[in-house]
Amino acid sequence: MDFSAIVIIVIIGLGLAIRLMAGACDKERIANHIRSMEGELVDKRWDPFGPGWYGEKNARIYEIDYKDRDGHLHRAHVKTSMLSGVYLTNDRIIKRASSPSLAEEKADLLKRLAEIERLEGNPAD
Repeated sequence: MDFSAIVIIVIIGLGLAIRLMAGACDKERIANHIRSMEGELVDKRWDPFGPGWYGEKNARIYEIDYKDRDGHLHRAHVKTSMLSGVYLTNDRIIKRASSPSLAEEKADLLKRLAEIERLEGNPAD
């Protein structure tokens, strides 16, 4: 194997390693952004031709699924890079959280009322 073939293999290997490290950093950056919105990142998939790819040189684009603070499942595209932050686009709810039944809500409210009365020291009349 000649020297130029080794150099090409090393360059490809370094490029792959850098891309994998950037992907790991991106996942943490995206997860932190979703947590700051009181949500939870469920899934992340690289989408190099997602919205906004044309003309973009430094940012990477992902399609993500996340749950918001109300439990709704969202699908969105995210553009991110080390220096530019996290930008969500095409954010849409793909599955709504199930609503508690009226009986469950009533039981929860009665529990909360009993707790408030206990904390205030007022017996229920």
